[in-house]
Amino acid sequence: MSGSAASISRVTRAVFIVPLLMLFLAGCGLNDIPTFAEQAKAKWSEVLNQYQRRNDLIPNLVETVKGFAKQESSVLEAVTAARARATSIQVNAGTISDPDTFKKFQDAQAQVSGALGRLLAVSERYPDLKSNANFLALQSQLEGTENRIAVARRDYIEAVRVYNTELRTFPGRIWAMVLYSNSKPMEEFTIDDAAKRVPQVKF
Repeated sequence: MSGSAASISRVTRAVFIVPLLMLFLAGCGLNDIPTFAEQAKAKWSEVLNQYQRRNDLIPNLVETVKGFAKQESSVLEAVTAARARATSIQVNAGTISDPDTFKKFQDAQAQVSGALGRLLAVSERYPDLKSNANFLALQSQLEGTENRIAVARRDYIEAVRVYNTELRTFPGRIWAMVLYSNSKPMEEFTIDDAAKRVPQVKF
C-alpha cells in the first residue's frame, strides 16, 4: 500500500473512530459534573430568591405590628436586626462552595426565622392586630413564602447531593481529577428542623 493510500486509510478510520470515541466519552458522564453543577446553582438561585422575598415582607410586617403593639419594641427590633444581618451577607453562586460564608448565611436566616416566630407569637396578645386586614395579608404572604423556601431548599439539597455524589464516585471522580480539578463539593443546609419550621399564627 502506497504512503498516500495508507494516509487516506488512517484519515478514514479517524473519521469513524473520533465520533464513536466522543459518544463513548459522553456516555461515560464526561459532561455530568458541569451539568449537575449548573443545576445546583440554579436551585441555589431559587433559594436566594425566596429568602429575598421574605426579607422584602419584613419591613411592612414590622410597621403593621408596631401600629398596634409599640410596647413590643424589643421583639420588633430583634426582627429588624436579624433582617439587617441576613441582608448584609454577600452571597452569590460561589457561596455554595465556601463553607464559612454558607454557614454565616444559613445561621443568619435561622435567626430571621426565630425572630419572625417570636413576632408572630406576640400578635396573639393583640386582638385588633390579629383581625387587621393588612396584618392578615402579610401573615398569609409570609407563610406562603416560608413554604416556598422549604421547597426551594429541598430541591437545592437534592441537586447538591447529586453533584457531590458525582464528584466522589466513578467515573465522575476520574473526570473531576482529569478535567474539572477546580470543582469543589457544595454545601448543604444543616439547620435543625426547629429552625426550618414555618412560623405560624393560629387564629
